[in-house]
Amino acid sequence: MTSPSMTVALDAMGGDLGLDAVIPAALRVLNRHNNIHLILVGNQEQINARLQQPEYKAFLDFQGHYEVQPASQEVAMDESPATALRSKKDSSMRVAINLVKDGRADACVSAGNTGALMATARFVLKTLPGIDRPAICTHLPSMTGHTHMLDLGANIDSSADHLFQFAVMGSILSEAIDGTVKPRVGLLNIGEEEMKGNEVVKSAAALLSESRLNYIGFVEGDDVYKGTADVVVCDGFVGNVSLKTGEGVAKMIAHFIRAEFSRNIFTKLAALVAMPVLNSFKKRIDPRRYNGASLLGLRGTVIKSHGSADALSFATAIEVAIQVAQQSVPDRISQQLQKTLVEKQAV
Repeated sequence: MTSPSMTVALDAMGGDLGLDAVIPAALRVLNRHNNIHLILVGNQEQINARLQQPEYKAFLDFQGHYEVQPASQEVAMDESPATALRSKKDSSMRVAINLVKDGRADACVSAGNTGALMATARFVLKTLPGIDRPAICTHLPSMTGHTHMLDLGANIDSSADHLFQFAVMGSILSEAIDGTVKPRVGLLNIGEEEMKGNEVVKSAAALLSESRLNYIGFVEGDDVYKGTADVVVCDGFVGNVSLKTGEGVAKMIAHFIRAEFSRNIFTKLAALVAMPVLNSFKKRIDPRRYNGASLLGLRGTVIKSHGSADALSFATAIEVAIQVAQQSVPDRISQQLQKTLVEKQAV
């Protein structure tokens, strides 16, 4: 087996399912990659006990590709960020982030409390030069593939400069992960016309128009899923509402489809005939396959998994961490921001 060339720290105690999601997800990833080293961070006794269970005996085949890092505390899902920072210095979340800071891990993944994760990551890793606030970015399914969207909740109030920084970071992420040349960047607004939107959005549009980014103008909510832009930029309030609305619509559509096909014997027979198409549709919009939001703007790679993530979903988040770390996204963001600063000073 190839020697590990990348290490990812996993907050094994975070999220609604904790070890029930993280342990099988880790095994999935180890089966896919022969050059990955995973650090399972959390209650050592509980983790080791879980690894001894018969269904996880396959871990024996990956000796040297994983280890357990003890952490005596856990951050509750409803715990305040301030409490997590002050009182949980040996939490699985904090220890996992410390591993990135100390250079023992190239990235960390947590399904824990979003506010606590952002606050802890920002405190421990610090922001990149030129970045005022980190942003949460994920990719959403679209008619043309997927769309990167940020911010999704880290910053409720954002200035025009913040939105510009989000655009730079999202563009670099899209370019690095998808290989997109000059990703199309759209600014989320209530209309495409120049006169629409508040003053912050209009000011951000002016900054983006003067930049070297491939800015395509204002986009609306439906454009996120139409694939009009590769990157959609907004503040965290709008982004989080948009994200949750999309998730709700997807659940509603799935509910209606199940209800209609269950109506009577004839619709049930129709469902059997349509099953291959339905399964393909389900797979394409399965939110578990789009899990893993990047906390962009930090001096290190931190990935936020959905709190209710199961094994498949958490494994997807680990895959995102591997991609972001492999492509050195934080370094690329820093380099691009320095270029932008130099260009502004030259004007």
